[in-house]
Amino acid sequence: MKKIAVLVMAAGMLCALSEGANAIDFSAKGRWAYNFSYGQHGNFTAGGGRTGYSATEDEFEAAQQVRLQLDAKASENLSGTVHFEIGGYNRGMMQYWGASGNGGALGADGNVVKVKNAFLDWVVPQTALKVRMGIQPIQLPDYINNSQVLADDAAGITASYTFNENVGITAFWTRLFNDNSTATTNRSPGYMDNFDAVGLTLPLTFNGVNLTPWGMYAGIGPALNYNNVTGNPAQRQITTYSSQASAGGPRAGMLPLYGGFHKQRLTEYGNAMWVGLPGQVTTFDPFRISWDVVYGAVQYDDSAMNRAGWLASLLLEYKLDWSTPGLYGWYTSGDDDNLGNGSERMPNIHPNNPNDFSEFAFHGDPIVGRDSIVGKSMTGTWGIGVRLKDMSFVDKLSHTFRINFMGGTNDPGVLKKINRATGVWMAPNDTTVPGREGLYLTRNDSLVEFGLSTKYKMYDNFTVYVETNYDALFLDKSASVWGNSRMNGKSDRSADAWNAAVTFVYQF
Repeated sequence: MKKIAVLVMAAGMLCALSEGANAIDFSAKGRWAYNFSYGQHGNFTAGGGRTGYSATEDEFEAAQQVRLQLDAKASENLSGTVHFEIGGYNRGMMQYWGASGNGGALGADGNVVKVKNAFLDWVVPQTALKVRMGIQPIQLPDYINNSQVLADDAAGITASYTFNENVGITAFWTRLFNDNSTATTNRSPGYMDNFDAVGLTLPLTFNGVNLTPWGMYAGIGPALNYNNVTGNPAQRQITTYSSQASAGGPRAGMLPLYGGFHKQRLTEYGNAMWVGLPGQVTTFDPFRISWDVVYGAVQYDDSAMNRAGWLASLLLEYKLDWSTPGLYGWYTSGDDDNLGNGSERMPNIHPNNPNDFSEFAFHGDPIVGRDSIVGKSMTGTWGIGVRLKDMSFVDKLSHTFRINFMGGTNDPGVLKKINRATGVWMAPNDTTVPGREGLYLTRNDSLVEFGLSTKYKMYDNFTVYVETNYDALFLDKSASVWGNSRMNGKSDRSADAWNAAVTFVYQF
C-alpha cells in the first residue's frame, strides 16, 4: 500500500508540475552570424597586417557567433529571460575558425558557451512599477550612438515607472566588479574592491521632441584600482579592470595616461559621476535633429589619477524616398600637457557598438562586434562627417556611404612630458598603456575615413551584409610629437588601414 501511495503522490506531483508548466508561455529568439573579413594595417603599422588591434589577428579571418534567448512568460506581470552566446572570450566574442581557444579548431570542442543575460521581469502588484533584476543590458540614454559612457551587460536591478504618456523615470543599481581583486593589502585581497554604480534617467516625450536627462554616480574601491604601489608608472596597473586597454574596458576609460603619475597609496573610494542631456526633434519630419551632451569626472585621494571631460555631438538628417542624407559632428575634450593633474578626457566605463558615425574607426559593426581601430570611445577626438544612409534603388537591397574627417584634441606637449617621466616615447597605437582607449591623436594629427556598407535581405530572416572601409592616417612626425615614437614597438612607418567583410545573418 505504501508503494501505491507513493506512486499516486508522485503522479499527483507530476500532474501539478505539468499544469504549472502549461501555464508558462515559452518563446525563443536567436541569431546565427558568419563573418569573413580581409584587411591590413588595423593598428596603422606597415609591419604585419592586421584587421584589428589583436596581435593574433591575420589579414584574413573567418568567424561565427551564435546567440539564443529563451523567455518564460507567466503573465504580463512576470517573466524570466536567459540569453546564451557561443563565441570566444575576446576579439569581438566570436568563434574564430581554426582557433582552439574558442572551439573553432579541429574537433570543435571548446568551452565557449556563455551566459550573456539572465534576468527576471516583474511588476509590483496594483502599480505600474516595473522591476528587472539580474544580468541585463545596462545602457545610458543616447539618441545617436548608444552611450559613450556605459552600454554593456551587467548585474543589477532596474526599476522604471511611467507617470503618463509624457514623463517616465528609471532608476538602477549595478555591481560592475566585486571580489575579483588580486591586490595585496593589509586586509584580505577582496577588501574594498567593489565598483558599484547607481543612476537615474528621466525620459520626457512630447509632440515631436524627446529629452532624457540622466545622471550616474559610481564608487570605486581603492583595492580594485591599483596594486597601490608608487614609483615606476609601468607598475601602476589596475588589477580587476579589463586586462587589455584595447578591449575598451574601464582600465582604458577611467584612468589618465599610464594610470596617472600618483605619489601616494590609495585608501579611500574613488568617486565618479556623469550627467547627460541627449535629445531629438522630429517636429519637422522628415527632418530630424539629434544631439548628445555628456560631462563626466573621476576623483581619487591622489589628484594625479583624476580624469574629467565632456562630449558633444550633433546629427542633422533628412529622410527622402530613396535615402536619408545626414550631416554630423562631434567634439570631446582632450588632455593638456600637465601630468600632475590627471586627464582632461571624459571618463567612460564601457561604450559599446553600434556607433552610427563610423563602422570602422569607432566600433560601429552592429553584427559581429569587431574591434575598432581608433577606439570604442570618441574621447580625445573631434570630427565631422556626411553620409547617405539606406540608399535603395532595388527592392531588398540598400547601401550606406559615409566620409569622416577627424582629429585629436590632446595637447602634443604631453608626449614630451611623458618621455621625461618614463624615459620612453609613447607610440600613438600602444594600447598596452593604462588610460589608453585606442589610437591617441593630438591636435596636430588627423584621419580621413571612407566607408560603404551594403545590406541584402535575401529572405525574411536571412540578411547578407557587405562592408568596405578605408582610414587614412596623418600623424605629425616632427621630433616633438611622434618623430621619436615606435609604432607597434618597432621602427615601422605608419600605414593606412582598410578592411572588407561579408557577414551572413540568420535571425528569428
